Amino acid sequence: MSAVRNVLASYGLYMAWVVALVATLGSLYLSEIMLFEPCRLCWIQRIFMYPLAILLGIACFRGDYKIIRYALALSIPGGLVALYQYLMQQIPAVQKLTPCKVGVPCHLDYLDWYGWITIPLLALVAFALITIILLFTKEPLESAD
Repeated sequence: MSAVRNVLASYGLYMAWVVALVATLGSLYLSEIMLFEPCRLCWIQRIFMYPLAILLGIACFRGDYKIIRYALALSIPGGLVALYQYLMQQIPAVQKLTPCKVGVPCHLDYLDWYGWITIPLLALVAFALITIILLFTKEPLESAD
């Protein structure tokens, strides 16, 4: 377990960026190539994820570990929105609370693999991975020359 922590401490910023980049490109693929129209909650999740892909990429390039607290401020609420939408899809009573009155209903999903893997679940996993990775990421110590 300490080997995993060491890898996260050293490369966590890069790993979080890759997760955000894959999630961003995946959502763009689903909407622009597969022509799946996003619902309102999907748009809110994109509002939280897309800046993560850009900000974490810049932070990796600059070696700026101060971005972690700001990235967490995007990944945690984004994950909560994804969790709410996933619960809406899986629990019929939650569907009555839906904010989607116009357009694509938020409780429906274009993907439904094995009856439980949906787009909001994939977004929730991405937000959770980013959050967990960033919580264990530490700024590397400067080598004394």
